[in-house]
Amino acid sequence: MKITYYLEVISSWCYWAELKQRYAGQVEFQWKIAHMPPDAFPRSQAQAEWFYRRSGTLMRSPFMLNAGWFEPGDAPYQIPSLVAEAAKDFNVTDDRVRLALAHAGEREGKKIGRWEIAVEIAAAAAGLDRAVLLKRAQSPEVAARTRATTAEFDALQVNQRPTFLLENNISDRAVFSGLAKIEPLAITLDAMLSDATAYQSYAAHFGPPPPA
Repeated sequence: MKITYYLEVISSWCYWAELKQRYAGQVEFQWKIAHMPPDAFPRSQAQAEWFYRRSGTLMRSPFMLNAGWFEPGDAPYQIPSLVAEAAKDFNVTDDRVRLALAHAGEREGKKIGRWEIAVEIAAAAAGLDRAVLLKRAQSPEVAARTRATTAEFDALQVNQRPTFLLENNISDRAVFSGLAKIEPLAITLDAMLSDATAYQSYAAHFGPPPPA
């Protein structure tokens, strides 16, 4: 069972999404960047705060996210996502860097849309050299990779982040776009895992299908 998680580091809905803890050891997780277009970002800090009140209320959060990261005219805020993506080239393929950036921006209000701040946070989270990470994050290769994963996201014909692509080894697929709550995802995951296990059990009892 594999889940591909398409996200934008600075997205509040991506901040709220939680799934990995429940299925550790059962499901292979990977995340990919899906850049938001400029018009999907707030136009002011007050507007960002309004969005945070909405998402925080819907998720029943005991705290409000911090819109202090917002800087007028900086959309699209691709720098945090580029830095998180660059860390993968140093074998940091888990969630440490992207979560550290999201926490710094959306809980602490740090200006993670600036190269020097984003790189400092990411390097500290992953134990990387800041100068080396910065060079890689600003490279054409990393930018091209995030454009490619954004194109993958667009090919799913969805426009909301987070988006989850669920796939099992019997070719079942499910796409959830814009859902951050775990319940519908968990129900589908359980069903797909159950079906994959049933196929494995059947194969153990009856072997491969007979020749035509």
